[in-house]
Amino acid sequence: MTDKIEKSDAEWQEVLTPEQYRVMRKKGTERAFTGKYYAYKEDGVYRCGACGQELFDSQTKFDSGTGWPSFYTPIGPERVTEASDYSHFMVRTEVTCSRCGAHLGHVFDDGPAPTGLRYCLNSVSLDFQSREDKLSAD
Repeated sequence: MTDKIEKSDAEWQEVLTPEQYRVMRKKGTERAFTGKYYAYKEDGVYRCGACGQELFDSQTKFDSGTGWPSFYTPIGPERVTEASDYSHFMVRTEVTCSRCGAHLGHVFDDGPAPTGLRYCLNSVSLDFQSREDKLSAD
């Protein structure tokens, strides 16, 4: 893992698309069933769309029926940060990238074994690297 990345709001606006900026920096949410990874089934690693940190392995991805990509565990607990989120008159646990602070989505306790967790994430907050590409890059 590398050092934390800190950028100004203006710097993030320069490197992210308007939709990425809205979701990752302003804690927005993409509409259900619209993100490119919600039904994606390729083998590989999901990275932070803002800084590239590896976050979730495709082997932990499952179909939650919610319309967002869902995982039952991150690659390592140090890869994500969790915080209470009281917005929209709900109590949830927000998940952010531990390296750059990008909003990824939320985690819920209604996921499958072995963790019982459902990391419900925005596709726009993620980039995907196939296992084959990862192996050739390493």
